[in-house]
Amino acid sequence: MINRYLTDLAALFFPKTCAGCDTPLVYGEKLICTSCWYHLPVIPAHDQTANLHTIQTASFFYLMDSSRIQRIIYQLKYNNRPEIGTLLGEKYGSLLRERTPFQEADVIVPVPLHPTKLRKRGYNQSAFFAEGLSHSMQKPTAMQCLVRHRATESQTKKSRYERYENMETAFRLAKAEAIAGKHVLLVDDVLTTGATLEACSTVLLTAGAIQVNAVTIAKAL
Repeated sequence: MINRYLTDLAALFFPKTCAGCDTPLVYGEKLICTSCWYHLPVIPAHDQTANLHTIQTASFFYLMDSSRIQRIIYQLKYNNRPEIGTLLGEKYGSLLRERTPFQEADVIVPVPLHPTKLRKRGYNQSAFFAEGLSHSMQKPTAMQCLVRHRATESQTKKSRYERYENMETAFRLAKAEAIAGKHVLLVDDVLTTGATLEACSTVLLTAGAIQVNAVTIAKAL
């Protein structure tokens, strides 16, 4: 009771706000308010998976301009709130642990950031998403397995082919033993054309992974 009183008192003077709508959170809410959870554009189970050549992918939400999930991902990536990624991973993992082929994964591998961007941001948002998935799905992670050894240009104004070409040689494997002979669940924040996931999966499969599937927080429309 005392802890509840102190929490409420602190919230009165230093209110924590929702990452999706910036309204003050009430007791029992964590990072994202109940209203935002209700209105987030969850991708229906029948539409969650898609094939990207060699890998099957699934995304938690549809990503639309000026939407709550766009604001949440912005907070995760650019406003020093990596814990949002962990929360989203825990929520999504509770669904994926009942779904084939994702429940069959042996290890979870996040898409890495280039060292320059990692130093600037201070953390890899996909790694925190992977941690949340790991907790819910009870699967180990291999955080340093993939390395992004070449900085890539912005993908925003590139064609689909140019995006694939831009990402083709951006990644290499640092720890082959972490994925050799295993089913890998590759993790990223947003799925656009799939160029990043394709490039990473090619490296993983070439190094000995027996299967690679992928999940992301959101899928761009």
